[in-house]
Amino acid sequence: MKVLIATEKPFAPVAVDGIRQVLEQAGHKVALLEKGSHDDLVAAVHDVTGLIVRSDKVTKDVFDAAPLLKVVVRAGAGYDNIDLDEATAHGVCVMNTPGQNANAVAELVMGMLVTLVRNRYDGTSGTELLGKTLGIHAYGAVGRNVARIAKGFGMKVSALDPFVADEVMEADGIQPVHSVEQLYADNQIVSLHIPANDQTRRSVTERLLTSMPKGAILVNAARKEVIDEPGLQAAMAARSDLRYIADVKPDIADELQQLYPARVLFTPKKMGAQTAEANINAGLAAARQIVDHLATGWNRFQVNK
Repeated sequence: MKVLIATEKPFAPVAVDGIRQVLEQAGHKVALLEKGSHDDLVAAVHDVTGLIVRSDKVTKDVFDAAPLLKVVVRAGAGYDNIDLDEATAHGVCVMNTPGQNANAVAELVMGMLVTLVRNRYDGTSGTELLGKTLGIHAYGAVGRNVARIAKGFGMKVSALDPFVADEVMEADGIQPVHSVEQLYADNQIVSLHIPANDQTRRSVTERLLTSMPKGAILVNAARKEVIDEPGLQAAMAARSDLRYIADVKPDIADELQQLYPARVLFTPKKMGAQTAEANINAGLAAARQIVDHLATGWNRFQVNK
């Protein structure tokens, strides 16, 4: 069977070598499409059984063009670039690789946070993170890594996640929070790690942002869709002390940077998983999941029904 590695943002060469080795040792042929267009992807899937992607959009036309396709693995946690309904309609299993990029994303969160509170190292006096309160919005793999690093800074950490038991957080030394209102109102810094779905899109509103304490910072290393951007714009205008950090540039990024250059910090493109280690971890996990699914139907991380 043939597996296509289709990456508009390519894996590191060492990751590609590792993925290829895992797949070929299992008896599969491997094809590589790097920096290709969407049309290139559509043209390349006609004879593939498995597909590994990163940010590439796997839409109806891709599934229509791939009659042999059985499994798609997104090398990373998010999977909103894949049309899950079409995958299900075509009988294709879609999986992600949760946790493989978690430390890389968490380190970026803390690195950007330090950069902003130290005024981009411009020679002026900034502030320290020691003793500051940090609320983590979703205590999954990334949130837990953020908590671990933040505790090393001496921050006071709490978290909101209805899918994680209080006892789990408490065992990690994290204070459980039971409402989104409390999370934002009680923390000087909130780090977002929620997925983008029907329940969360535009759920971070002006009301939540303006309820945060003086000098508040919101850090978004999740998805831009979870922010109500008109609400963010209004909150930034109403609160001259409010700051916003994002690894996912909002549609209003240019306007925010012009109006509040000292109060926003954005990466030029999504950089959370862009480390050599995360490349390797996520790529190898994707390859192993493809092999296991094609051999036995293994689908532990399936995200479609």
